Amino acid sequence: MPATVLRRLLAQLGPDTDTADLTARYERLHSARAVVLEVQHERGAALLAEPLKVTANGVATIDTSANVTAFERTIAQLADVPAPDDPAAVDRDLLSTVELCLHRRR
Repeated sequence: MPATVLRRLLAQLGPDTDTADLTARYERLHSARAVVLEVQHERGAALLAEPLKVTANGVATIDTSANVTAFERTIAQLADVPAPDDPAAVDRDLLSTVELCLHRRR
């Protein structure tokens, strides 16, 4: 996996994410976007497996439903952000040269 792809994956998924796991997923899926989506879906599923709201009457309430909304928003935003290995992102960074010629005026 290219270093730019790995840096982008760690930036999106957090620096504590296992790089060996990311590399294995990238080799299997061949796309940084697919890796991020797979990891985010797994994290969202793990979050949904736990109770979203726990209340101890008169003591405390813990509500993690906002985290589910944040995961959904993050996954939706992935469609708008080009991945470092997307063809559109690679083509966007290319430079081209054009030769300019001087034409005489009449």
